Amino acid sequence: MPPKHRTALPLAVAALSLGGVFTFSPSAAAADTGTPNGDVIANLWQWNWASVAKECTDTLDPAGYGAVQVAPPQESLRQADHYWWDVYQPYSYKLDSRFGSAADFKSMVDTCHGAGIEVYTDAVINHTSAQTGTGYAGTAITNKYDTPDYDPADSDDCTKTISNWSDQHEVQHCELLGLPDLDTSESGVREKIAGFLNKQIDLGVDGFRIDAAKHIETADLNAIVGALHTTGAGDAPYITQEVYPGTPPATGDYYDNGDVLDFTYASAMKSQFGGGDIANLSSFGSSWGLADEEHSNTFVTNHDTERNGDTLSYKDGATATLANVFQLARGYGRPSVYAAWKFDQSDQAPPGDGDGFVSDTDCSGAWACLDRDVAITGMVGWHNAAAGKPVADWQSPASNVIGFGRGDVGFVALNNSSSAHTHTYTTSVPDGTYDNVVGDGSVTVSGGKVELTVPAKGAVAFHTS
Repeated sequence: MPPKHRTALPLAVAALSLGGVFTFSPSAAAADTGTPNGDVIANLWQWNWASVAKECTDTLDPAGYGAVQVAPPQESLRQADHYWWDVYQPYSYKLDSRFGSAADFKSMVDTCHGAGIEVYTDAVINHTSAQTGTGYAGTAITNKYDTPDYDPADSDDCTKTISNWSDQHEVQHCELLGLPDLDTSESGVREKIAGFLNKQIDLGVDGFRIDAAKHIETADLNAIVGALHTTGAGDAPYITQEVYPGTPPATGDYYDNGDVLDFTYASAMKSQFGGGDIANLSSFGSSWGLADEEHSNTFVTNHDTERNGDTLSYKDGATATLANVFQLARGYGRPSVYAAWKFDQSDQAPPGDGDGFVSDTDCSGAWACLDRDVAITGMVGWHNAAAGKPVADWQSPASNVIGFGRGDVGFVALNNSSSAHTHTYTTSVPDGTYDNVVGDGSVTVSGGKVELTVPAKGAVAFHTS
């Protein structure tokens, strides 16, 4: 429900125990009007276009999300086992994919725009497919260097697989996992890439996640970004880039192009919520080695890190949910909330039919829809209300228990311990009674104090809007 400031006086402290993923009723969401859209990105990874469109209308807009990030829309490799990573092996720039037809894609974009949600696509522009065969639109490839969009001369001269990750030239000019590396130093190649992205912008797409940006020279990528059309709203498209830290090139080299995915942020969430003490987060910020705040696109998990164990994932249940609550409350960079499917094996494809086409998202079954979790939808609104306000009133009354506010607009308490915790917190939020936006009930602030009982692996949050 939308947060409300109430004048009723009774104290009723209630909270949500984050014991799992709670589904958010679309019918309830549709009735939840008046929540403004902010900057939070819902990363609906490999949802089909029809399901994305429905989620924009039923959940993302009512909760106050600002954008949806979707899977690579181009035609990709289709092999018998239908692995998830097939979509990162482009066959052609046709917008017919395992997620739906070009018409389905356009309908999704239009529907999301109608709900006030921007659309960002995953742009696989560093390489073409390492495997020959047939794509989802029927394109046949017999030579991995010769595709409908590129011929062998468009690939980099280095055809070996990257092995020396300390050699920046090798990282950016040789083949990532045997994927033919496009020679982006050539103007003709850059024009083709920009043309593919501009085709999407002209259909209404508002921005891009640049896959494998680390493997593209930053000057080349800057030239591609500079050639992009403005969006339908008249803005430059939003850009966020996949640049793993730790080996050259440096993350900061890409700031001129847009935001970067903040892998260090995600690692910090695991280290503190997954075995550390969240009280340590009192000093959380750029001193932790995070990407520059102005260019940080934060996340708790993504499709790679949930599989390699570098970050928390849906398999961590309440712990991962609570880390997302903190992400939305703390306010650093631009946050993403990740929702995908449950998996038993790393290569496992999303649920689909026998031909590999992805089925409609079923949040009561094979999918883990964190974007709908009551705690997350409540905190998206909280995050929007607190935007621009400084962290205030930080308190840690016990190990793995914290409370803090954002100016005088909102306050949140998080309990990452194994038992409930009660404490009287100091808050700058004005006296009054407020809805607990992550669960049922209300809280009352009196004399700048609020007594909260926060359940194990749970949170309480309220704000004035």
